Amino acid sequence: MQQLQDRNVPLGYLRTFLTLLVVAHHAVLAYHPYAPAAPSKTLDSSLIWAAFPIVDAQRWPGIDLFVAFNDSFFMALMFLISGVFAWSSLARKGAAQFVRDRARTLGLPFLLSAGLLAPLAYYPTYLALQSPSRSFWREWLSLGSWPAGPAWFLWVLLAFAGLAAAAYAIAPNVFTTIGRISGRLAARPIVLFGAFAIVSAIAYLPMAAAFTPIAWLKAGPFFVQISRLLLYGVYFFIGVAFGALGVDRGILASDGKLARRWPLWIIASLVMFIVGIASFLVILSTMAKGGPRPILSAFGNFVFVLMCGASSFACLAVFLRFAKKANRIVDSLSANAFGIYLLHYFCVSWLQLALIDAPMSGAAKGTTVFIGALLASWAMSAAFRSVRQIARRAESRSTMPAHGTSTPVV
Repeated sequence: MQQLQDRNVPLGYLRTFLTLLVVAHHAVLAYHPYAPAAPSKTLDSSLIWAAFPIVDAQRWPGIDLFVAFNDSFFMALMFLISGVFAWSSLARKGAAQFVRDRARTLGLPFLLSAGLLAPLAYYPTYLALQSPSRSFWREWLSLGSWPAGPAWFLWVLLAFAGLAAAAYAIAPNVFTTIGRISGRLAARPIVLFGAFAIVSAIAYLPMAAAFTPIAWLKAGPFFVQISRLLLYGVYFFIGVAFGALGVDRGILASDGKLARRWPLWIIASLVMFIVGIASFLVILSTMAKGGPRPILSAFGNFVFVLMCGASSFACLAVFLRFAKKANRIVDSLSANAFGIYLLHYFCVSWLQLALIDAPMSGAAKGTTVFIGALLASWAMSAAFRSVRQIARRAESRSTMPAHGTSTPVV
């Protein structure tokens, strides 16, 4: 993955940008104008608090638009880019070795996050309770399902990787065939977008109708927004097909029509976002009258699909067009993006707790939490990577042949 990122600056930097959006998203939720009330005496099993570990009395007017815009596309696009990066490893290693490697690089971090980092992230929620009746661990274990925070992405990505490996083992040409089709459509990005939207709608609309757009499936530490599961799968597998065509070909070409027409895609994403907000307000207005009709709900869900696709294409276009040269600071962020993703959440919740009584506006608090959590998780990730590199060098020296012999030093 790292080698592919090194060869493709735009996609590597876009993935880093999405990681920063994830940190910012979580940093400002405590100050969301419509954040739910914090739990008072117990960590209730509804788990609404899991999305808002700390709720501050200070609010940030207008930040709900940023949160809504993020939520419309950033995780789907993260799956797409992960699929692009996955292809070269799958083709090079084969299905079996690919799955073994992904189990180590995704499965083990998920277990660490669910078992250690998530309790650390949600302990501030417990500290903010008014006269809790039980210890934190008794509260935590009584829930039955234990939110893993942002690490839910890892187990879903691991499941998709396993399915991609199975598809590759059964039909080795399936992704290259889909990639070639996308390559033919890349000359007309709007046509590719239309096909993308149709497939996404087929995946998303029935799930949203069956489960509602906001429902989460949970079993132990395994959480996922169930209505979006197939949509995320579409983005991941199309990403694998894009990677099979080539990271500098088709829709991902830095000199292609998508990149050259980046202003149009930005406008399209903003227009679709405005339409999405308007449709949401119309649906919200029907709630007092028994809720929206199925056709109106389906229309709102289809608009979400278009929002997701348009914003994803806009981000791809901008980074393909402008992210040409490597930058030392961004390179460091990119190298530590995975660590930042894993570590930022407990930094966010502890900083939000520390600032809860500070005489600051919601905007000042949210900005402080974002900067502080980013710097702290970046520093921890960089320190951990340095320790690993030192350990690897030490291990390499310990296994070098002794002078004048071919016997490893032990």
